[in-house]
Amino acid sequence: MNTLHSLISALFLFSCFLPLLLSFSPPQTHLPMQCLDDQRSPLLQLQHHLYYASNFTFSSKFELWHPNTDCCSWEGITCDAYGHVVGIDLSYKNLSGSFDPIFNLHRLRRLNLAGNNFNTTLFSYGFDKLQNLTHLNLSRSCFHGQIPMKISPLTRLVSLDLSYQDDCYWRNGYDYDSATLKLEKPNFKTFIKNLKFLTELYLDGVDISTQSTKWCETTSLVLPNLHALSLSSCGLKGPFCSSLSRLPFLSKLILDGNPISYLPPNFLEISSRLVSLSLRNCNLNGHFPTGILLLPKIQSIDISFNDQLMGHLPEFSPNNALQSLSLYSTNFSGKLPESIGNLRFLTNLMLLDCKFFGPIPSSIANLSHLVNLYLGGNMLSGSIHSSLFTLPSLKTLYLGDNQLVGKIDEFPNASSSLIQRLYIGNNYLTGPIPKSILQLPRLELLQIGGNSFSSMKLDMFFQLKNLWCLKMFNTSLLIESGNRSLTFPQLESLTLRSCNLTEFPEFIKRQEKLGFLDLSHNHIHGFVPNWLWKSSLSWVDLSFNMIDFPKQLPLRDANFSFPMLEGLQLASCNISSFPEVIKTQDKLVVLYLSNNHIHGFVPNWLWKSSLSWVDLSFNMIDFPKQLPLRDANFSFPMLEGLQLASCNISSFPEVIKTQDKLVVLDLSNNHIHGFVPNWLWKSSLSWVDLSFNMIDFPKQLPLNDVNFSFPMLRELFLGSCNMSAFPEFFKSQESLEGLDLSSNKISGAIPNWVWKKSLSFLNLSNNYLSSFDQLLPNQSSTSSNCSIARPICNLSQLSDFDASYNNLSGSIPNCLCKMSQLDSFDVSYNNLSGPIPNCLGNMSALGRLGLQRNNFNGTLPNFLKATELWFLKVSENRFEGKLPRSLAECTQLVVLDVGKNMMNDTFPFWLGKLPALKVLILRENKFYGQIKHLKHKFVFPTLDVLDIASNQFSGEISIDFLQATQLRSLKIGGNILEGKLPRSLVNCTALEVLDLGNNMVHDIFPFWLEKLPSLKVLILRANRFYGTITKFDTEHGFPKLHILDIASNSFSGDLSIEFLQSLKAMAKMTNDEKAKLGYIGEDYYQDSVTIVNKGIEMFYQKVLTILTCLDLSNNSFHGRIPEEIQNLRSLKALNLSKNSFSGEIPAALQNLKDLESLDRSRNNLSGKIPPQLTSLTFLAALNFSYNKLEGSIPQSNQFITFTNDSYRGNPKLCGLPLSRKCNEVGLPMPSPPGEDEDSWLYALSTWKIALIGYASGLVVGVCIGYTVLNELGNQWVDKFKKCRKKNRRRCR
Repeated sequence: MNTLHSLISALFLFSCFLPLLLSFSPPQTHLPMQCLDDQRSPLLQLQHHLYYASNFTFSSKFELWHPNTDCCSWEGITCDAYGHVVGIDLSYKNLSGSFDPIFNLHRLRRLNLAGNNFNTTLFSYGFDKLQNLTHLNLSRSCFHGQIPMKISPLTRLVSLDLSYQDDCYWRNGYDYDSATLKLEKPNFKTFIKNLKFLTELYLDGVDISTQSTKWCETTSLVLPNLHALSLSSCGLKGPFCSSLSRLPFLSKLILDGNPISYLPPNFLEISSRLVSLSLRNCNLNGHFPTGILLLPKIQSIDISFNDQLMGHLPEFSPNNALQSLSLYSTNFSGKLPESIGNLRFLTNLMLLDCKFFGPIPSSIANLSHLVNLYLGGNMLSGSIHSSLFTLPSLKTLYLGDNQLVGKIDEFPNASSSLIQRLYIGNNYLTGPIPKSILQLPRLELLQIGGNSFSSMKLDMFFQLKNLWCLKMFNTSLLIESGNRSLTFPQLESLTLRSCNLTEFPEFIKRQEKLGFLDLSHNHIHGFVPNWLWKSSLSWVDLSFNMIDFPKQLPLRDANFSFPMLEGLQLASCNISSFPEVIKTQDKLVVLYLSNNHIHGFVPNWLWKSSLSWVDLSFNMIDFPKQLPLRDANFSFPMLEGLQLASCNISSFPEVIKTQDKLVVLDLSNNHIHGFVPNWLWKSSLSWVDLSFNMIDFPKQLPLNDVNFSFPMLRELFLGSCNMSAFPEFFKSQESLEGLDLSSNKISGAIPNWVWKKSLSFLNLSNNYLSSFDQLLPNQSSTSSNCSIARPICNLSQLSDFDASYNNLSGSIPNCLCKMSQLDSFDVSYNNLSGPIPNCLGNMSALGRLGLQRNNFNGTLPNFLKATELWFLKVSENRFEGKLPRSLAECTQLVVLDVGKNMMNDTFPFWLGKLPALKVLILRENKFYGQIKHLKHKFVFPTLDVLDIASNQFSGEISIDFLQATQLRSLKIGGNILEGKLPRSLVNCTALEVLDLGNNMVHDIFPFWLEKLPSLKVLILRANRFYGTITKFDTEHGFPKLHILDIASNSFSGDLSIEFLQSLKAMAKMTNDEKAKLGYIGEDYYQDSVTIVNKGIEMFYQKVLTILTCLDLSNNSFHGRIPEEIQNLRSLKALNLSKNSFSGEIPAALQNLKDLESLDRSRNNLSGKIPPQLTSLTFLAALNFSYNKLEGSIPQSNQFITFTNDSYRGNPKLCGLPLSRKCNEVGLPMPSPPGEDEDSWLYALSTWKIALIGYASGLVVGVCIGYTVLNELGNQWVDKFKKCRKKNRRRCR
């Protein structure tokens, strides 16, 4: 006890005197000791072994450190208190060489060699000697090959970064996608098993595909301390496992570029602690959990480039922490919520290329921290509020490619704005460009084209001093030549495409920094001036101008070269020879000379060793047998793309023999015939198009090897090649992703080996295929549809399948529903039968379904989950029942065609809420009831075409459920509609086709329809219209009406001159209009029409824009036919039959030079047939029967081709083809007995020969030949015999 007491007393005394003792101690320093010699030596060796190497080429020695100074003070070196080197940072210095001396620094804790150019493997380095290492960064330094096991024992590692080695190669101008790091031996699991203290792991671009399905579980089990995990583009194919929720500290997760496909059910739980999430381009589908956008910690979300991923924006609370949100190129849709203004920390909002619609929320003006706002490529509507331009932090505003309308108002404080990039192109904006925009002081990039702005002057942009990129297109631009004193900003990029320019803008003379120039699609003509060529130019596009090049090169120097010029586009420029200016362009990479008038051999000097892409398509060229530079082994080492489509080439160009880097080859639409030579197939080829040639494949495969495979071949196009069988070399092409064998003569069953697992695109349309399956010897035709696995079921990657226009029979394989990637499926025009598999309606990726003209039956499936469906065409089958109400959930639906079935339902007003529906076809079904819109219900906001013809709709006509100004085609004929025409039709200002024939409409002629500026087709036939047709505004008239059918009504009175004068489009059609053989309608729908000619209903499947017809038949018109009818000079068909016209046939009809069909039968016409009518050399159908004509029939030109039926019922007519002969004074002689009264029916069966055979190119003949005549033939005869016996006015 005494001892303890003494010890305590001693300690107390020591503590009291300790401060005094320390005060007499020598002073201590907190600075580290100077570098030790054993540390300096390895560093000097390192400096000796390293060198600067830009582009992997030695440039200079690495002399960053002076040997006579303290190494702890050297740049990039960190020492501890004892003079040991503990940190080296030599990042981003373009270093190369060996860094082996580093591994003698055993106290090293941090090593950063990122961003250098080592271009080597890591095997030779002794990483295992650095046992104290906690941070290792070797990213972006061109390391490749296997990651060595020597890194794995570094158990103290906290941060490891081996990412993005490919960035280094790109930085140095190389495309080494395959030169990357990989984890095979050791694999991923073995490599990380000892690195349990890792908090940061960055392996982006490292190939760990050998464990692609196990990465998730392995990471969760081995690395419990992870805070940041980044594994972009690592070849991860497995599912996103739920066990990631075991990582309690995970705050940063980056998995870009891995086909993960779907998210686990507990993904919201996994994400609950995340601050940053990036899943770009992961092939995600389904619905993204909305709750993730509301997590309290999340600050950054990037799920861009997942085009099958659906979702919507939630209502955001005021405490949301989001700073960056990117949904670029996803399938997110819906309206932007007004609560988006609560994201007060938001700096970046990227909603580009989604499917958002509705107005831009005004609350965005509250986002004071917003720097970048991207809303382009959606369906946003309404106006642009000027408050967007006043956001205080905004630098980028992208609103292009939407449906924004109206005028942009001026906005205040433009001079203090930070906006640098402004995109508002491709909208419907009007009015002048606001002056405020032209006062933005920091504006660098401006894109305003593709709107309806007022005409602009180029000098408007002179005050934008910082502007370096100007993009204008589809704009009327005025360039005044008198403003040379104004200094235009020095641009680096200038686009003036489709700006109505007629000459090269002279202000370009003073543009010394111009690198990109696009003047395409203007009206510039003449020689390209020398001053246009700037030494700074790297890309020039002058396509679609009528220009040429002088023989004398720029600057009068034959050796003059534009040293930066890499791209030259001169497509459709009317050039007649290869421009010699190309001779000296030794840096040229891309050359487009397509669609010119160049002919002859391709000169040797055209081929530059720098060329990567050449397009000479649509020229009359060929290749000499002697290759360039007279060297058969000469290869263009950079050439990857060669397009020679439609060049009149007759054989495979031998220049291809030596092009061993060729990736894309297009030889389509030439005159090549015979077998495809073996030397054509390069191991590098990825995309080949040989379509529209008369070629075939030898039985002996290339290189005499049955198993020979072209490993890079991804897409092959062999459409219209006259092939009769599937080329057998397909058997070994296991990497093929796209195959087009359309429009050949291949018959029978599809061989089983065609169904490759790798295929995503397969086009077998327009052949003679009979079955999806090639039955094995032990299979029967019934078993193939049952439990036995069908080869087509292998196509798990299939996204686009087209087997339309074949002879396929049987049913749709049920396994189709397992193809989760299927976007387009078209088997229309076959003999398939049975019901549609119900599971088709559950395919979330399905966008296009074409089943028309088969024998399918039953009811349509439920489409509740087919949210991507935009095209559904099931017409001409035997479907019955009601339209599935689930179609109202298909918000992307654009085209819905259920015509020509047996469906029994009322009008689907419930489809009116679909925001994108443009085409609705219900024709020839059993739809019934009144079409009466109930108030406060949805309307069809985007409907362009409504075809409900030939149903059982009744009541009065109503269009109040339609957006009148949007409607282009309205077909309601063949129903039981009555009453008057609704005057609201006058609001349909875009209406081109109005067909309400075969109803019971009771009204006078709708002369008020003159106000429709676009009306081209008007069908009123077979209704109860009445009265005279006299009230017309002859000054305006019908400006575009070229088909008018008012037959089979009760119109009466004289044929007024005012009426004929109102038909403006029939009176004059320009040569340009005649030259364009187009059809009425758009790509997604082309109008059809039924016209009665010579008593026959003719159905025109497509309506040529030059088809001009007037049918006034079967009314009560009387009086003489006005001579003014000769002014309708564009008429192709004129039918005045079954009226009470009297008097003589006007000789002035000879002026209707385009007339092909003329029917004036069953009137009271008298006098002779004017001989001048024989000048109508296009006339192919003529009917003057049952009138009071007399005299001899003219005997020349087309008149000698017509039969008795053209003149029957005119007892005073004589001469051929009638049996009554004329006497010397042209009077008829007595007819022989027994003339067959029904002989016209025989002529009817052969009429198509006369109609189509004479005067080649006839419009009426073309249309009928295309649609009805080839299909129905003599069946018309039976039909009209029955009609005649029943003595009906019309036959439907």
